[in-house]
Amino acid sequence: MSAYKSFHYVEDLAKYVGQEVKLRGWVYNIRGKGKLQFILLRDGTGTVQCVVFKQNVSEEAFEAAKSLTQESSLEITGTVRAEERAPGGYEIDVVNVKIFQLSTDYPITPKDHGDTFLIEHRHLWLRSSMQHAIMRVRSAVVKAIRDFFDANGFKLMDSPILTPNACEGTSTLFETEYFDLGKAYLSQSGQLYAEASAMALGRVYTFGPVFRAELSKTRKHLTEFWMVEPEMAFFDLNDDMDLAEDLVEYIVQYVLKTCQKELAILERDTTKLEKIRRPFYRMSYTEAVDWLVKNDIPLIRKIDGKDVEIRPFPWGEDFGATQEEALMEQFDKPCIIHRYPTEVKAFYMKRDPENEKVVMAMDMLAPEKAGEIIGGSQREDSHELLLSRIEHENLPVEAFQWYLDLRKFGSVPHSGFGLGVERTVKWITGAKHIRETIPVPRMIHRIVP
Repeated sequence: MSAYKSFHYVEDLAKYVGQEVKLRGWVYNIRGKGKLQFILLRDGTGTVQCVVFKQNVSEEAFEAAKSLTQESSLEITGTVRAEERAPGGYEIDVVNVKIFQLSTDYPITPKDHGDTFLIEHRHLWLRSSMQHAIMRVRSAVVKAIRDFFDANGFKLMDSPILTPNACEGTSTLFETEYFDLGKAYLSQSGQLYAEASAMALGRVYTFGPVFRAELSKTRKHLTEFWMVEPEMAFFDLNDDMDLAEDLVEYIVQYVLKTCQKELAILERDTTKLEKIRRPFYRMSYTEAVDWLVKNDIPLIRKIDGKDVEIRPFPWGEDFGATQEEALMEQFDKPCIIHRYPTEVKAFYMKRDPENEKVVMAMDMLAPEKAGEIIGGSQREDSHELLLSRIEHENLPVEAFQWYLDLRKFGSVPHSGFGLGVERTVKWITGAKHIRETIPVPRMIHRIVP
């Protein structure tokens, strides 16, 4: 018998009612009195109450049960019994208890702990019920993403993490020495290389960690996060927006279908998620600015260390959290803002043929103050225009020569976008801070554990 079949998992207990099983896991909680001990065992797939009645076990097993402490590791053997009042709907009538290790002075107790304490113990905090639920939702989000693209003709094409040039901007690069070849940088995005892959395979996606050295301490920023980036040959901006809507609808509905237990633990209002169906809302950047002006939402700019409100909101400025959240107050599902001012977007975005002041860019904003979860665009496919943009941004032409080559040899209209996994998980789960949506977060003031 394979090792993984030598014991059972909590999530499978419904198959074994009336049968004897062997569970391995950790003590989430324990209580008892006299001849009864109640062990709440967790094994990563769920929790189950295990009832140890003294007359049903050996003296050694009963004493072992009485000695258990929070997060001790153990093996329970017993019979599965349906019990509506029990966590998960089942209980185990225990016949034997085997201890792997007794835990001593586990630091995260049932009392309240501060955020600093919890993040310092992130390696243990992951075991708590809410963090465990968020991680399971994250796993479902990742699976949904892969299933969606794999089922729709996309091929996974990994982009390098070490790159010789910037994608989004040189001010947010992590820099390192690369042997005797000079400096290299941690990737901000897999997009540029995905474009090369798309010219070979048509529809591709990259999926991996990206790094941005932004000096930001908001609840929506990490310095290392995961992003999925599809890139499609022959797609224009409208195709790009349609695909983004399809993807987000699929992710949310998949999580609703597969993570009801986790969403209940998180006390998430699933009626709001049930509304996430296409079509989403759309408005141009100019329409969004008009709405901000009409509703007296200011631009907030830091001047001499102080936040200063500027009214009316000026056309040409990028949106921040204040504007995004205000705009989304009117919507119950995502809204795509498109055609942003050229000067606030990246050099590789194609200018609108009908208005060169804007580029064919789009951002998807999620409701409930979730902010931007997708950013994308139609890419500039003209060699001459892309070269002029690189020079305008004072970027090193030599470093981008391979990227320019894509516009010299069979250039086609093409588009793509990036979806941030952690921001998406934060929205779907209702997590308070983005640091709770990745197993071990990296932020500007923390690199441990």
